[in-house]
Amino acid sequence: MAAAVEKKVKAATGASFAVGILIAVLNGAVADESLLGPLPAWLQAIVLGGGPGLLTFLGGWQAKHTPRLPVD
Repeated sequence: MAAAVEKKVKAATGASFAVGILIAVLNGAVADESLLGPLPAWLQAIVLGGGPGLLTFLGGWQAKHTPRLPVD
């Protein structure tokens, strides 16, 4: 059985995905695509949209859970 993904990992993944999209929009808006210029447009979208989210997910998945102390 696969382990459940913690809420913190899901939240971090979503946030980094949103930031990747924002960077892609800003990169296109200023018409300065020198960073990813050599890549085709479809691959740029995958790298900018999926790269940060995937890396964040993998980092969060590998991180050990820090248990919280019970509140009395």
